[in-house]
Amino acid sequence: MKRLPILLIYSRIVLGAIIIGLSLFQPVYFRAIIITLIALGLISDILDGIIARRLGISTERMRRLDSTVDQFFWLAVVATCYIIAPKFFKSNLVQILILIGLEATCYIISFIKFRKEVATHAISSKIWTLTLFATLIQIIAVNHSVILFNICLYLGIVTRLEIISIFLIIKNWTNDVPSVYHAVLIRKGKSIKRHKLFNG
Repeated sequence: MKRLPILLIYSRIVLGAIIIGLSLFQPVYFRAIIITLIALGLISDILDGIIARRLGISTERMRRLDSTVDQFFWLAVVATCYIIAPKFFKSNLVQILILIGLEATCYIISFIKFRKEVATHAISSKIWTLTLFATLIQIIAVNHSVILFNICLYLGIVTRLEIISIFLIIKNWTNDVPSVYHAVLIRKGKSIKRHKLFNG
């Protein structure tokens, strides 16, 4: 049972690889299969942390691994969307580059300041992940997205800026920082309350 969270984390590597393969070969019903696998990946991402915290095995190492695998999985999904709907990406290149640039900036700041990857797991980022999920599903299903993409874009910008702010506020690397407010409390040396289901 204690291995389940780790298995769920690594399952997203397998799912990401399969998703890319399906987008390249495009067998019958490939869109429906890809959407199902992405949904399974999202569910596994939600469950691994919850189960780990319930079992009392949610370590810093596990949280860092979770963040790294998440990056691989979602990059695989984005790559899949590009393969399936290249015209959408060409039409929205500037906006997409802004998001990618901000995401890269988060990692650059984290590595420069702390020599570790991003693992804040902020609450706002979790909300953005759900928006990103819906947007990517729409792109895969119908090759375009307007309203959802715009919501995803602006929410993504706000949440990436929040992560950057958290890194600039805290003195030492800390995983599971719910928000900027909590980062300020950590900087002051105060303990913070984390939600049992979503953080720490």
